[in-house]
Amino acid sequence: MDNIKLTKDIYYIGKVDDRDVPFHRLILTKGTTYNSYFLDTEKPTVIDTVDMIYGREFVENLSKLTNLEKIKYIVVNHTEPDHSGAMAGLCIKAKNATIVCSEIAVNELKELYKLHNREFLVVKDGDTLDIGGKTLLFKMTPYLHTAETMITYCVEDKILFPCDIFSTHVATFDLFDNLAKEDITDDFIGYYNAIIAPHRNYVKILMEAIKDLDIKMIAPSHGYILTQDIDKYINIYKDMSVIDLNGKKASIVYSTMRNSTKSIANLIKTELENANMEVSLFNANKDDINEILKAIESSDVVLFGSSTRYGDMIGNIENVLKELKEKDLEGKIAGAFGSYGWSGESIEIIQEYLNDTNMNVLNTSNIIKNTGMTEVEFPIRVKFSLNEDSSKEVIKAVEYIKTVIK
Repeated sequence: MDNIKLTKDIYYIGKVDDRDVPFHRLILTKGTTYNSYFLDTEKPTVIDTVDMIYGREFVENLSKLTNLEKIKYIVVNHTEPDHSGAMAGLCIKAKNATIVCSEIAVNELKELYKLHNREFLVVKDGDTLDIGGKTLLFKMTPYLHTAETMITYCVEDKILFPCDIFSTHVATFDLFDNLAKEDITDDFIGYYNAIIAPHRNYVKILMEAIKDLDIKMIAPSHGYILTQDIDKYINIYKDMSVIDLNGKKASIVYSTMRNSTKSIANLIKTELENANMEVSLFNANKDDINEILKAIESSDVVLFGSSTRYGDMIGNIENVLKELKEKDLEGKIAGAFGSYGWSGESIEIIQEYLNDTNMNVLNTSNIIKNTGMTEVEFPIRVKFSLNEDSSKEVIKAVEYIKTVIK
């Protein structure tokens, strides 16, 4: 697919992969594409690359289009190897290029591709870069779908390069949506559900980032380049990412020693209520156990927290936990939290009780496997009392809870 132009001086230089592609524990039966772009300006620039298995082919093809030693910038929107995979080979040939990326991406790229001695240009939200005749605007879009992700907008041509965002997994040689032989909406939504949905609470950051941009074309890193109905595709993301839990219920049961765990419980309650959930808060040492169990049975989310004293839970919360095993609580989301000073054994004991039920128990391992996110941890553990940093971690965990409520 040589010399495919998006517009004057901007070329598609990607790879069509029409295999059954293994991807995020899925098999992409329609294949996919790895879209990369070359901006042939006074300061020649590459935006993203291709999967590492096609790295050599990519570099060879690009060398037919330009002298690689004249490349001035390589923009990396997202470091996952299906997009940055050709960096090692490209950087050997493009020896004068500066790598442009977010701050978080720098160390990832250095370690992935042994680029410790390369020059990096770290860009922040709203930064611009003059590449000679064109201006690139960078906006940070964290967790869509990894922490370092950013998007790039070419001001003069009004083209958005959003990497994984707004993609489709289709191996197509009819690269532009207006050439597609069938409606691509289902493929677009299917990609959203597979990749973006677990991170949909961050789509609001994306919407804020692009709200003032005049976008005439979206050139993502998988599948079709979007040239028509741009607002339609943006609104699909916007509409599908709304989290309104009206009608959903949560029960939070806690036992506290010096009100630290109570403070965590109250913060969780506030954050869930912000999504219109009905939340019942119970102090296991003061509230009637039968009322607590009744509320649990009618809840969609059940969270248990305790302070730790001498390596154990405190108060009456264990009496509630012992009742759960005999109940049918299938389909409910459950999680543990608490404050501690040394080891926080009580939080792990709560987790063990929850694991003995038929609830969907939140844990870090499953979150990593399902979303790739390492920034959210369950159980929620707060050392001593809430502070600014630990409050952010609790809020991040609650944001994740919101995305998995059915």
